[in-house]
Amino acid sequence: MDSEINQVRTRWYIEYFVALLTSIAKSPCPPTHPENEKPGSFSIDFLTGVVEDAQKPSVAAIDGVALGGGLELAMVCHARVSTPSAQLGLPELQLGIIPGMGGTQRLPRLVGLQKALEMMLMSKSIKGVEAHKFGLVDAIVSADKLVSTACSCALEIHEHKKPWLKSLLRTDRLTDIVEAKKILKSARVQALKQSANLQHPLVCIDVIEEGILFGPRAALMKEVLSGKMLEQSQTSKSLRHVFFAQHATSKIPNITNLGLTPRRILKAAIVGGGLMGSGIATAFILSDIVVVLKEVNEKFLNTGINRIKANLQSFVKKGRMTKDDYENKLSLLSGVLDYEQFRDADVVIEAVIEDISLKQQIFSDLERSCHSNCIFATNTSTIDLQLIGQQTACQDRIVGAHFFSPAHVMPLLEIVRTQQTSSQVIVDLLDVAKKIRKTPIVVGSCTGFAVNRMFFPYGQAAGLLVDYGLDVYHIDHVITQFGMPVGPFRLADLVGFGVAVATGKQYYQSYPERCYKSLLTAIMLEENRTGESSRKGFYLYDDKRQASPDPDIKKYVEKSRKMAGVAQDPKLLKLTDKDIVEMVFFPVVNEACRVLDEGIALKASDLDVASIMGMGFPSFRGGVMFWADSLSAEYVYRRLDGWSKDYGEFFKPCEYLAARASHGASLVRFYRISASLM
Repeated sequence: MDSEINQVRTRWYIEYFVALLTSIAKSPCPPTHPENEKPGSFSIDFLTGVVEDAQKPSVAAIDGVALGGGLELAMVCHARVSTPSAQLGLPELQLGIIPGMGGTQRLPRLVGLQKALEMMLMSKSIKGVEAHKFGLVDAIVSADKLVSTACSCALEIHEHKKPWLKSLLRTDRLTDIVEAKKILKSARVQALKQSANLQHPLVCIDVIEEGILFGPRAALMKEVLSGKMLEQSQTSKSLRHVFFAQHATSKIPNITNLGLTPRRILKAAIVGGGLMGSGIATAFILSDIVVVLKEVNEKFLNTGINRIKANLQSFVKKGRMTKDDYENKLSLLSGVLDYEQFRDADVVIEAVIEDISLKQQIFSDLERSCHSNCIFATNTSTIDLQLIGQQTACQDRIVGAHFFSPAHVMPLLEIVRTQQTSSQVIVDLLDVAKKIRKTPIVVGSCTGFAVNRMFFPYGQAAGLLVDYGLDVYHIDHVITQFGMPVGPFRLADLVGFGVAVATGKQYYQSYPERCYKSLLTAIMLEENRTGESSRKGFYLYDDKRQASPDPDIKKYVEKSRKMAGVAQDPKLLKLTDKDIVEMVFFPVVNEACRVLDEGIALKASDLDVASIMGMGFPSFRGGVMFWADSLSAEYVYRRLDGWSKDYGEFFKPCEYLAARASHGASLVRFYRISASLM
């Protein structure tokens, strides 16, 4: 466990900061607080006694990105000098732990309690300029003058031309205790509201409060003990797994280790200006890439461009973009009704409706209109890429670029390759993902690919439970309490019933033996209930899109049960919340196992990242496969096997899961490379 934590911190030291100590003198005195000489307190004694209490000053020169240990080390110094673009922060809460090495005590004393809480609880980093404004750094200089300025600063402190300040003992930026208690109370309320399932944000607040009430020296030991306790928690194990899994998604055997250099993508063309197309276009121009948007007529084109404008304006309203930035980004966009401006495009992304014949026609047109190295990508979410590129002679350039809605916000990009897709195209798209700030996962081609395929049983399981007697709104409540942003029925409203029914047909055709075909959504669609867009779905929606339960749902549920030929099952009515969660998610785990076994996904950790970033699975549970693994493959198999005897093939465990269960093997610590994907 300790080694895993150390790996995380080492990564931060190596990758995320350059903190140069220009002068660290050896103190002739032993650490000034021998009572802290307990297991785990070495860093406190060293930093406080040897650096902060030394008889010679130390100054940190900060450039690049100083997160976690980098900033904690810098705060121990008697002054800090930074470049304007340096990034500083304490993101440890993202790993289920709290800042260490006195970080919980020094940051409030340098920037004030309110700002420190914001930075720690939200894992929010700030640039050097803002850090100077709040007092975290003492001077801002250019990179070429950084070290010399830090040396001069150290000399001035030594000669008493500048104050000799110990950040741990400062109180000038702290409010009085009464006000501090109010701020801390408000922070607790906010933490519970945003992360009801999480313990470590509250622990962080407690440690900060300890220093406010009883002094920073007393709080240092509480910081160490609390940190050690949190390191052992399941939440921290899960979040650390996600951290490493996310960094591993772009490492593709026999692709990224071949020495290929990504080609420059200077211009992107988007076919289709609907919600997805306009979102994708927004993502590209936000990263300063020229975009051409094509539609079939002026009306649709203007609608698409207006969507892009609205996306950008939302950034302006939130203060994340200036009006000048807005105009500059918008200048990168042009709208067209033909393929003339596609001739110099480096990548084309098709984002039209899920119609195979239409997509095939578009790809034939692209082959005639674009240069010979242009990448042809499709944003399809379910259709097999082999079918889309069937009528072209350039299948080595065809790839899936599946964004998740809204495309300019959601962090995941599913890169789908076929047996013909070239390695160069994959390397190029991985680089594109990096430029537009998306986390990529590379998967094989099949119906639904990796993300949507493993989650198609999610809604079907919920439909089965309703047909057998459970309440729609109770299921949604249980699933959100588990940590999902919305439940399966609220999600269906968001997606729209038309889309849900259409994609459902794809899965019924491809995987008929393991689908549960609830008729509930189709019945409601016949009554012109289409979801949130029509203000009527499983929920009713007011003018502000606020959802409320609809009593009329009962009549649709009854009709669905009759058509399905099932009756209420007394056993299901006694299910605990834990049982409901497992009956909804274990079929997802089962399908994810098939995705791994078939080589559609390379590793389970990719599916964990995909489940979190693409479907909203709670990150503090480590992703869907890591969560299942924490319960054991044998347990998941046994539960599914029992339900399959009562409710049919939908719950039947796959052979991969059965094999892992019989050998007591892990679902996560398994790396599979399929020959079909190489």
